[in-house]
Amino acid sequence: MCHSPSATILDWGATGHRVVGEVAAEHISKKTAKAINRLLDGASLAYISNYADDIKSDDRYRSYSPWHYANLDLDETYASSEKNEAGDIVQAIEKCVSVLKNKEASKEDRQFYLKFLVHLIGDLHQPLHFGKKEDRGGNQVQIKWFGKKSNLHRLWDSDMIDSSQLSYTELAQNLQVLSPAQKKQIASSALPIWVAETHLLTNKIYKEFPENTNLGYRYRYQYFDTVRLQLLKAGIRLAYVLDDIFK
Repeated sequence: MCHSPSATILDWGATGHRVVGEVAAEHISKKTAKAINRLLDGASLAYISNYADDIKSDDRYRSYSPWHYANLDLDETYASSEKNEAGDIVQAIEKCVSVLKNKEASKEDRQFYLKFLVHLIGDLHQPLHFGKKEDRGGNQVQIKWFGKKSNLHRLWDSDMIDSSQLSYTELAQNLQVLSPAQKKQIASSALPIWVAETHLLTNKIYKEFPENTNLGYRYRYQYFDTVRLQLLKAGIRLAYVLDDIFK
């Protein structure tokens, strides 16, 4: 049982994805920046970061809907999980990297898969994209956010970020400050480590989910630093992947 394409909530929300793109742009090499500028005809990573969500309204791209997540039980790993035959976020990231490294791929294909890659590395760091099958990654866990109806998935995608009332550039400029060594450690770990790390947060979110589901300031105070750190990690890791592709 998976997310239905028509009901999938925007991942990290537009602001969160732009933050990831902005952070990556600040960390890529000059050579990578020039290559991406040529490939995207001058568009920025922040600008194209929501393309993979924008095309969900177009039925021609319906087959890509499973690319945004991988539903896992709390006590299983991605490696031990039953894989979705239609694909999942881990398989999709590997596909994007493969096409982008293929010198024979057309510019149109490379543009498409770069736009997807920027988005998916963001999605991979949103913990509910590895949520339970039975509640569609938190989409069916109903809550109220400052008195308005929402759900656990949307809470982590966009509610906490949007309630900060920061633009994507303001939020990108106000993420945690890390040392070069910390950034290197975050960036250079392998994709399975990123997945395992995010799924630990998934477990924490489900296990600490409060009985009173009318959430607001307290929940944001408890978890917004986690949101900020996940966005930062996604941007740093995206930059690392892009530098490897365009080296």
